[in-house]
Amino acid sequence: MRTQITLIARLALGMAIAFAMVSCGRPAVRQPWMNKSLSAGQRADLLLHAMTLNDKIALVHGVSPQPIKGYGGYVPPNPRLGIPALKLADGRAGVGNGAKNVTLLPAPICAAASWDTALMNAFGRVLGEEEWGKGTNVALGPTMDIVRVPEWGRTFETYGEDPYLNSQMAVAEIKGIQSQGPIANANMYLTMNQETNRGHIDSVVDERTLQEIYFPPFQAAIQQGRVGTVMCAYVKTNGVYSCENPQLLNEFLRKDAGFGGWVLSDWGATHSTVASAQAGLDQEMPNGHYYGQALKTAVEKGHVSLATLDEHVRRILVTMFRQGLFDKQQPGNWNTNVQSKEHATFSRKAAEEGMVLLKNEHNILPLSGASSIAVIGADGGTKPRAEGHGSSNVVPPYVISPLDGIRKRAGAQAHVSYSDGSSLTQAAKIARAAGTAIVFAGTLEAEGTDRPNLALPWGQDRLISTVAAANPHTIVVLNTGGPVLMPWIKHVQAVIEAWYPGQEDGNAVAAILFGDVNPSGKLPLTFPRSAAEIPTHTAQQWPGVDGKSTYSEKLDVGYRWYDAHHIQPLFPFGYGLSYTTFRLSHLTVSPTKLTAAGNQLSEDVTAQVSVTNIGHRAGSEVVEAYVQQPAKNGEPPHQLRAFAKVFLKPGETKSVSLVLSPRSFSIYDTKANAWVFPAGSYPILVGDSARYLPLHADVTVAPDPTSSE
Repeated sequence: MRTQITLIARLALGMAIAFAMVSCGRPAVRQPWMNKSLSAGQRADLLLHAMTLNDKIALVHGVSPQPIKGYGGYVPPNPRLGIPALKLADGRAGVGNGAKNVTLLPAPICAAASWDTALMNAFGRVLGEEEWGKGTNVALGPTMDIVRVPEWGRTFETYGEDPYLNSQMAVAEIKGIQSQGPIANANMYLTMNQETNRGHIDSVVDERTLQEIYFPPFQAAIQQGRVGTVMCAYVKTNGVYSCENPQLLNEFLRKDAGFGGWVLSDWGATHSTVASAQAGLDQEMPNGHYYGQALKTAVEKGHVSLATLDEHVRRILVTMFRQGLFDKQQPGNWNTNVQSKEHATFSRKAAEEGMVLLKNEHNILPLSGASSIAVIGADGGTKPRAEGHGSSNVVPPYVISPLDGIRKRAGAQAHVSYSDGSSLTQAAKIARAAGTAIVFAGTLEAEGTDRPNLALPWGQDRLISTVAAANPHTIVVLNTGGPVLMPWIKHVQAVIEAWYPGQEDGNAVAAILFGDVNPSGKLPLTFPRSAAEIPTHTAQQWPGVDGKSTYSEKLDVGYRWYDAHHIQPLFPFGYGLSYTTFRLSHLTVSPTKLTAAGNQLSEDVTAQVSVTNIGHRAGSEVVEAYVQQPAKNGEPPHQLRAFAKVFLKPGETKSVSLVLSPRSFSIYDTKANAWVFPAGSYPILVGDSARYLPLHADVTVAPDPTSSE
């Protein structure tokens, strides 16, 4: 805690001249904190010293209603001190809050299904550029929570069920967003795993599970992505609301992860003044109910120290200086048109790369020489399902329907008929008359409500079964934000998970169907065979009993549950087919022996594997590396620790390097309150899904020679 200002700062302040106002809201004469040769911390100290109590209080909360158009949150500028306004806007699949003339990208779950960090970084750059062009300087994204409950209504906003995959995707997107100007916001911290009763539900979860499953994406966002802000969530964790939880904010974020940015509350997630301020909440959104006059009074009466308030303000200022918000003029405002052809092209590419081919019996796909195609389902024509809803909602400039995309790609040589599926008789009729039937089915997913179950709603299972009975050459394209049950799976020839594909929906799905793009997406979460087999199948786990959601599955989240309980999923984590075939071979690891000196591993392990395209089409494969820990460690059977995506021409072989960090060989010891590296054998398993890992190599962790055990 800084309580004194440096001599240099005092001299600089003493030389400052009277403030002069200009029309842009900045002082006409540069203040000493505008000296860009100083560090962000030095500049923040100078400015903090010049601020009154009212100035400080004004910076730690938003105002509602806000005085300007647009944006999801707003902190007014301070013209006297030259502090720019904070303009916050939602941003998961594009600029939200009703913004016009923006690009609708695919849902983040779709981009994550690419398993391509370079694509995820480009996703962040497009999003960050459009946010910045709209005048936004705090982009409220990405959503990084682990998908614990597959019915979660915001599954489509996040990256899936695995901490490592989520971490890598989050870091890539955050770097992309912040490279374009805005400060990114890691949300929603920490156990935001359901929408049902989200304002009061208590997540009852042990510390080891918090550290190993739910915290890692946020830790990576801080330590690798250098994210500027974190949003505390609506829920409670072990009886304490997220925004006044000292364990989550002061211990995990500040002490363990070294977070130096600021924590802002989800909208309406603040429940106290003194408790929140002491626990580490820096800024209340969207208003000042607790952090306005109430906080000022608490400081004046000594219930919250001035030093504590100064620390909250300093975190905000340091982050603003570090990101350049004091030094850059943004190019536009909420009315600016930020669309471009390049962004539309990227939206299509991201959708294509994220679509997952789940089944392709008799190689019905790609379509070739099809003379007649029946497109069936409202999602395919009259109501294309291009995005999820809630704060992620984007006003798209257009949406290409699958029907239009297929007709355009098929050309005049193919007859394409359409039924919205409202009449089973009509759907069966056009399916029977066509060479190929394609049924589009989907789910409605949105913030504020969970799906009631994993079944397709609105009678779509019956529609698919009816069409499949009428035409044996039936293909199903799913527009969902997460897994669904497929009671008809044996009766259709192909299934594509297209997620919510964004504004280029129809063009992207047509490119996959006709083989213009080779499918390379992999599932970022498990698709179960039945609702009874999911990890959170009891009421105590979800939606909870007596206001408590009990995380009794502990570390066995997602694929870990299926592996630990020997349950065969419908489609496993990491799974996805291609129009070509790949072979993995020649796995080597180096080094093969590690020593945990002083309870630290000093080096990474590199796994080298050869990947060969033995098919007849160019395409990309994702190579996945999992680590199996010694049974005594009490870990799930194996866990993802590295992956890489590689493009190969037919007949081509490439060597792929997978780097496994020391964390891959550790567990969290709650007694020591530290990560430890137990001695033993750690097999490295490499393959193309959590259930197909044909290559094995061993790494040994030797006992710590300095240990007394």
